Amino acid sequence: MLTIRSTGPDQTQSVAKKLAALLQPNDLILLIGDLGSGKTTFTQGLAAGLQIDHHVKSPTFNIVNEYHQGRLPLFHLDVYRLEKTGGADMGLEEYFNGGGVSVVEWPKFIAHELPAEFLQIELQKSEAINDDEQRKLVLTAKGDRYQQLLSDLAIKLKE
Repeated sequence: MLTIRSTGPDQTQSVAKKLAALLQPNDLILLIGDLGSGKTTFTQGLAAGLQIDHHVKSPTFNIVNEYHQGRLPLFHLDVYRLEKTGGADMGLEEYFNGGGVSVVEWPKFIAHELPAEFLQIELQKSEAINDDEQRKLVLTAKGDRYQQLLSDLAIKLKE
């Protein structure tokens, strides 16, 4: 587990850019957090780190936005609308095994369709009054690949 304090959106995106430099095809990132916690902000930084220069926005109404013009494709999934149905009929494995990086917001709604290994990032808003910018990012690795990714990111964050 790795915990990072962010003082604002720019720093959150900076962490994501550094993570992006370490990502490989078929990596899976699960983003957990309340509405407005910075999940899309984090994904924007990840896209920038993958050299994707399109505006990244939440795919709430589309469920998935695909970006193919970077170092790796980025599949940004917001599965909030699958709360009652799950994702069994969505072909999600095509994204998870599609040679890109998959970022899933609200993963609890497709828990049965997720691979066993992934990097989970929980974005927590500051509890301090009058501080809407600070976030605590709690990164948890499931599987050897993601344990190594966290170790490499910890080193990169010190550079």
